[in-house]
Amino acid sequence: MSIGDRIHALTRRLDTFQQRHTWLAFPVAVWRKLSDDQVGDLAALLTFYAFLSLFPLLLLLVTVLGFALHRDPALQQWVLRSALADFPVIGDELRGDIHAVGRGPAGLVAGLIGSLLGARGLADAAQNVLNRLWAVPYNRRPGFPWSWLRSYGFIAVVGVGMAATSLVADLATSLVADLAGGVGSGPLAIGARAAALLVALLIGTLTYWLALRLAIAGQVRGRDLWTGALLGAVGWQILQTIGGYYITHQLRHASSLYGAFGLVLGLIAWLYLQARVTLYAVAADVVRARRFWPRSVFPPPTTIGDRKAWASAMAAQDRSPVNEPPPRMNEEGDRR
Repeated sequence: MSIGDRIHALTRRLDTFQQRHTWLAFPVAVWRKLSDDQVGDLAALLTFYAFLSLFPLLLLLVTVLGFALHRDPALQQWVLRSALADFPVIGDELRGDIHAVGRGPAGLVAGLIGSLLGARGLADAAQNVLNRLWAVPYNRRPGFPWSWLRSYGFIAVVGVGMAATSLVADLATSLVADLAGGVGSGPLAIGARAAALLVALLIGTLTYWLALRLAIAGQVRGRDLWTGALLGAVGWQILQTIGGYYITHQLRHASSLYGAFGLVLGLIAWLYLQARVTLYAVAADVVRARRFWPRSVFPPPTTIGDRKAWASAMAAQDRSPVNEPPPRMNEEGDRR
């Protein structure tokens, strides 16, 4: 037997082994799903629009705070600092570079319109990317004006959810600091941190679910989005810890070394990490809900999961303006 035949036989045995064990077959199917949909390109697309949308949204936030809390500058700064807490290292610099738009009603209205139009690109991109991951046919996706309403709802949900999570974390940090000054406050401090983490996880899960529900067409059932929402919220909390540590220690001196370019690099890196975490969570949810496993790593032969995934991808390209249900698939993944 030649070396090539031996390598082929070994890969076939390994492939067969992973297909027969769910604990391996499921992550392999998620990896194949990410590869099929070119998730790196999708994450880059979201990062681009998130970068363009971030500053208009911050301008909107600062302008609204300036009008709503004009008598309490300290509270303005606390709310803004909490909203930017999700951006380690670069959050303080962003806060220093953002200023209110306009000083009167006309300036506020102009700022609102410009900021919302600028931020809609992210919501539109999120609808496109998430519907693609769920293989929703083009002719089943919301059209105008419902797509616009969903986009603005998406912006509101994400903004309020992120702000609420940051406020909870900020309040918990203040509470822990107060408890640390007391006698025997160790268990209380730990309990406060755990409670804050659970509340932040709950808010994050609800935020993710609402955002996914608004971005993904109604063809996908709402109950099928909960797993992705939970995975996204957990991934977000992990990213805030591990990703924040990385950004803090690897990009701490980027701004002083590269100036404004360093700030841009740090912001893009952070947004890209967030996009990847979200798309990983959604892809895992799609594989679970559609049962796209087991998948073959070295086809042929193909599996039922392969045929289901390919048939779903083909059905997603349907652009015909016909009010008919999407093609169904039998257990083998064939259209009928």
